[in-house]
Amino acid sequence: MGGVCSPVLSNVYLDKLDRFVETVLLPAHNRGTLRRTNPAYTALERPLARAKRVGTARETAALRRQMRQLPSQDPHDPHYRRLRYVRYADDWLLGFVGTKAEAEEIKRQVGAFLRDTLKLELSEEKTLITHAASQAARFLGYDIVTQYANDKLDHRGQRQVNGTIGLRLPPKVIAQHRARYERNGSPIHLVRTSDSDFTIVAEYQAAFRGLAQYYLLAQNVGWLWRLHWTMRGSLLKTLAYNHKSSMMALARKYQATVETPAGGLSCLRVVVERGAARKPLIAQFGGIPLRRQRSAILNDIPPHVNTDTRNELLKRLLADTCELCGARHDCVVHHIRKLADLKTKGRAEKPAWVQIMAARRRKTLIVCRACHAAIHAGRPLHRKPA
Repeated sequence: MGGVCSPVLSNVYLDKLDRFVETVLLPAHNRGTLRRTNPAYTALERPLARAKRVGTARETAALRRQMRQLPSQDPHDPHYRRLRYVRYADDWLLGFVGTKAEAEEIKRQVGAFLRDTLKLELSEEKTLITHAASQAARFLGYDIVTQYANDKLDHRGQRQVNGTIGLRLPPKVIAQHRARYERNGSPIHLVRTSDSDFTIVAEYQAAFRGLAQYYLLAQNVGWLWRLHWTMRGSLLKTLAYNHKSSMMALARKYQATVETPAGGLSCLRVVVERGAARKPLIAQFGGIPLRRQRSAILNDIPPHVNTDTRNELLKRLLADTCELCGARHDCVVHHIRKLADLKTKGRAEKPAWVQIMAARRRKTLIVCRACHAAIHAGRPLHRKPA
């Protein structure tokens, strides 16, 4: 993985693995319609019914609590097995209801198929067998767990989450991101003395927004408020360091409220006016509701964080001049992921926009709407006269 074509090539090459799982593993390891009832649970149903008729409320409640500690179905039913499979590019996950010995046999079969048919070696270090109730399985940055909560009931008084799959944000992810903005548990300032407040706030927001949007499916996405607190403190300290002022003064200066579907949320907002004829440039940090969205569409592309030095990008935006044709209206920023992307193999002649970005060693280019559309469409462009 890493190249632009890697996911497509993985899908093409691993299609044989998908077919092997679908035609061989799934039929062999799926059996039974429902689990049989748990005898220990069933044995308490008659005493509970009797307690409801002639017993006291205390006896009934005690029996209910006792039954809630037991599974209603037999988790060790030998006649019930389930195998599920999911793959994204070269990452795949198998979920199995059964014994560990059977799980190890499935792993052996997959490893043999990869080695004999696809000439690939299964990494023993990365391919793990875990019990989802006690140890999470990591897949695409999420922790996959089996949930258990005997006290979480639905409107009928029945347990509703036991045995269901949950997606969780790994604590290690938060710790890794907080480490960049804190030291000894306290936020620190970053040395950005040559950047404008607009650029600094925009970069902090881009880093936080990318992480928040990726983990919207996580049930504990609210844990990102810990990272938000750390990044907000680091942002205020960075601005205060640049202005030789206090965090409180900068917080009062840039404090704002933004309306979201979850209600009003506070944020830090920097507004750069560009005259009455044009809309102002706005950068803000915060204002993102950290609530789980079951139908969220994830963006697995890393957020673009501008690394242009000094106040160059802001000054070029304020100039509102296309750096290709010289047009002076409705300009936007065209950016690339890295400078190495400019060196495309097989390109006979580099377009004008590539030559400019390569010469300046900048990942951004201010262009008008027409030039921006032409770049993405691959149409030829003409540079402005010298």
